[in-house]
Amino acid sequence: MLGIANDQCFLASLGSTTELQAGHYQQIRILLLDDNHASKVNNNQCGSAANCVVLSAQPNHSVPLKLSSEAKTGIKIPSGQIAGGQFVVASGEVKDLNIDFNACESIVVEGNGQYRLKPVLHAGEVSTTDDSITGTVVDSVTGVGIVGGNTVVALEQRDSSGVDRVIMATVTDSNGNFVFCPVPDGMYDVVMTAINGAGTIYAATVITGVQPGNALVKVPVTPALLPASITGQITTTTGTVGTAADLSLSALQQITVGGSTVMITTPLAEQSTAAATLTTAPGSGCPVNTDCVDYTLAVPAANPSVGTFTPSGNRTPAPPPGGTVGYSLDANAFVPGSAGATDCNPSNLQTNQTSTNAPLTVTAGGTVTAATLAFTVCQ
Repeated sequence: MLGIANDQCFLASLGSTTELQAGHYQQIRILLLDDNHASKVNNNQCGSAANCVVLSAQPNHSVPLKLSSEAKTGIKIPSGQIAGGQFVVASGEVKDLNIDFNACESIVVEGNGQYRLKPVLHAGEVSTTDDSITGTVVDSVTGVGIVGGNTVVALEQRDSSGVDRVIMATVTDSNGNFVFCPVPDGMYDVVMTAINGAGTIYAATVITGVQPGNALVKVPVTPALLPASITGQITTTTGTVGTAADLSLSALQQITVGGSTVMITTPLAEQSTAAATLTTAPGSGCPVNTDCVDYTLAVPAANPSVGTFTPSGNRTPAPPPGGTVGYSLDANAFVPGSAGATDCNPSNLQTNQTSTNAPLTVTAGGTVTAATLAFTVCQ
């Protein structure tokens, strides 16, 4: 995850090298050891495994982390995940790089109860604190950080279809502080949600027009009672037989910015992530000739609170508007273990309908079932 200090980008220093030749670099690969080489890890805390996770419910117990191709071809960070698309090293020059590992989205539970690494990383050159976007999320009633639970903040940027796509995501520290660094030049929306230790969820809050170097100071989020649940199923098929695919599933909500309609990605606070990471597999509950996965998303039963960035002072977003609370679900399909290669045709599906073809609206504490998202022409 990201470091929290406002005066630097690093959470920890992983090492350095003096062997990098001068040139333009547009991809980074990080090779991991597989379990056959676990003995080479100094002070290995994973037992016989080379990679593992420690669950919050079992802090003294490690669970092996399964790899796909990361030990052979490496974790790939392509140009699209490097701030500015590349970094340049001149002869004799020293460069500091920050690698943002989004652990919340990179470690997933498979159907057999095993944990697998599906890495989500971004990288960038660290030069000055002007590359960062910082802030503090607070409860609009108490004026302090959310007590217990999770607060998730997403840095989002609009695509050509008017959907805010997540560029980076993080969770805040216990005081509500967050930082994104380094951030490439551009205009962003910062979207945040939270759920406290008592189970109260908070409406999505959006600060628009944010640029690198901006400090949001304090951003209040509004309590919205109990979360609503959206359930559903996603299927994948070649057209004749079921086949597995990795999936990223997001909950979208509509806002209006400057007279234009934008669909923001509302982070999933209860899941501590911006989007759910899933994998389809064969099962008795799948339609004929498909693999499938069932999901449940906990979301705020409230419309988003929206504010525009201003250079000074705390943020004062408008209260969440009343009325019907509608969602759209957005799913992207990827080739399993491919580090992000798209799968299926089309590789993106959306729905704003329930399984009974009604609008996908939610109420606090209620459950609604979305229409099935059915991917076809998959590998």
